[in-house]
Amino acid sequence: MNFLEVGDLSGLFAIIILIMLGPPLLLVIIGLSIRKKHKDIATVLFILAALYLLVGLGMCFGGMA
Repeated sequence: MNFLEVGDLSGLFAIIILIMLGPPLLLVIIGLSIRKKHKDIATVLFILAALYLLVGLGMCFGGMA
């Protein structure tokens, strides 16, 4: 049953972390860059980043347990 053995999964773990933390970080950077001209849109982007981070961390860590 050698086909059930899994090799090095460090690349997969890095991709999962990037999916969890990448989009919220990008939304925060965009929100900070447009904060002076468009305060309302920047606020919406910050809220979306927080929600994405909460859902991403909750779903991924919940699935690992």
